[in-house]
Amino acid sequence: MKPNNPTCKAVGKPVAKAPLHPRLQALRDAVNQVNFNRFRFWFQLVAFVLFVYGGFLAVDLGSHLPFFSCGYNQNGRAGVCYLLPLQHQLGRPLAMLFTAAGLTILTGFLTFALWFIVLNKGWCGFVCPLGTLQDWITALRKSLGIRYAKYSQSQFAQLTKIKYVLLALMILIPLGIGGGLFSHDMSPPFCLICPARMILPLFTMDWSQFTIDFSSKTAVAITVLGMLVTALFLVGSFVKKRFFCFFCPMSALHYLISKAALFKLIKDGDKCTRCGDCYRVCDMEIKEIADDVKTKDIMTDDCTLCLKCVASCPEPGALKATFCGIPIFEATEAGFIKRMHKGHSDAH
Repeated sequence: MKPNNPTCKAVGKPVAKAPLHPRLQALRDAVNQVNFNRFRFWFQLVAFVLFVYGGFLAVDLGSHLPFFSCGYNQNGRAGVCYLLPLQHQLGRPLAMLFTAAGLTILTGFLTFALWFIVLNKGWCGFVCPLGTLQDWITALRKSLGIRYAKYSQSQFAQLTKIKYVLLALMILIPLGIGGGLFSHDMSPPFCLICPARMILPLFTMDWSQFTIDFSSKTAVAITVLGMLVTALFLVGSFVKKRFFCFFCPMSALHYLISKAALFKLIKDGDKCTRCGDCYRVCDMEIKEIADDVKTKDIMTDDCTLCLKCVASCPEPGALKATFCGIPIFEATEAGFIKRMHKGHSDAH
């Protein structure tokens, strides 16, 4: 007996996908077989130049960017990291937060969210100048033949919590400043200890942030702490890949709204053989990327969406990056073989 609906398909039989136009298929094959390391290097370099020197060309992308385009790089910045205005806004007298001034916080956050949902945490893996600096420090270490250190799984589990603690403090301290509990010398608290404040202006020959503020005991303490954190950033980034990203409150804020993002990292667990190649190249040492075969949206809070896992995966379609549900870069056998022959391995 024939089904009443002529368009229905037999249960259990997969529906064949319509073949792509030959030119579109050729384009997709070219993307999937790209020399990924080279592509990412040039993408990061262009982004670094834009956001560290773009201000000299009058580029201004606003003050709600979802990565460290540091506001203290006054001459070169092409925009400002959202964390700087957020802390200033939260540091107003508490009564003002319940007036029209409170709307500026809401509209600012919405602008930040609109920027963020386009690339998700790909802003960290491809655009953030501070992330790019860490990758360059890692490249220096590799060129010297020095192996990086790895975290144990117990250490990793504890590290993932620190960025949420820093995010909470970054919100609570400004509120305390607005309420009169803390000194204004602590404002903006995170920016004063962020390594981007001291390092990025150096690229425009601005050494002014390498000073200790002696105006008060609080100012002395927090500017010294900023120098210590910067030193820790430089040493830690040489020893461990993407060291600072484990502690980044911007990363924590990203993850809290990441479900709405258009750019996603997708895993098909049925195609995964748990070979571990994706884990071995992961800068953030995320074991779930290899072990979890049930979760489809595989991005975790520590992920930077650098897509090195996709580039290193030998199983066709097991890992893919999608935009609005459309695959734009996915694991293929041909791409894996081509990249391996070009020395894609990141085992050092």
